[in-house]
Amino acid sequence: MTSLLFETKRLQFRLMTTSDVENLLRIFSDSKAMVHYPSTKSKEETLTWIQWTLDNYRAYQVGMWIVEDKQTGAFLGQCGLVPQKIEGRIVLELGYLFLRSVWNHGYATEAATAVRNYAFHVLHVDEIISLIAPANNPSIRVAEKIGMTCEKEIEKWNKKILLYKLNRHERKEK
Repeated sequence: MTSLLFETKRLQFRLMTTSDVENLLRIFSDSKAMVHYPSTKSKEETLTWIQWTLDNYRAYQVGMWIVEDKQTGAFLGQCGLVPQKIEGRIVLELGYLFLRSVWNHGYATEAATAVRNYAFHVLHVDEIISLIAPANNPSIRVAEKIGMTCEKEIEKWNKKILLYKLNRHERKEK
C-alpha cells in the first residue's frame, strides 16, 4: 500500500513515518527555520513529534504530511492538518514548515493551497485555522495568499498567537 495522499503540479504529499526522522531533523535543528517555535528539536524530540503525528493519523485521520518534490522525490518539508484545542473545541490547523534551502520558491503556498482544498473538498470540514506568531511574516503571507484572514490574537503555548481562519462557505475560489 502506498502512502501517497495527493499531488500538485510540483509536489507530492505522503504519510509521515519514523524513517523521516533525519529529514525532519534538518528543519527542527535549524535555529533560523525554528525561530518562531519555542526551540529547536533533538533527534529524540523529532521522534516524539513523529509519534504524535502518527497518533493524530489514528485518532483524527489527519496530521502533518511529508511534502516531496514530485519529480525527484526530494524531501522539502511538511504540511498538513493538526487538531488544536481552541476555546474549548477541536479545530483543524493548517500548518507548514519547510527546509530553509527551499524557502521563497512558492512551495509553502502551493502546499497550503492543496491542503486547504483537501480539507474542504475531500474531508468536507467547515473551517480551518492557522496559528501564527505575530512576527512570522512569511507564514502570515502564505495564510493570506490562500484566503485566510486574521480573526484575533489568542494566548496559546504561553505566548500571543494570531489566529487566522478560513470558512469553506465564505471563501472565494483561488
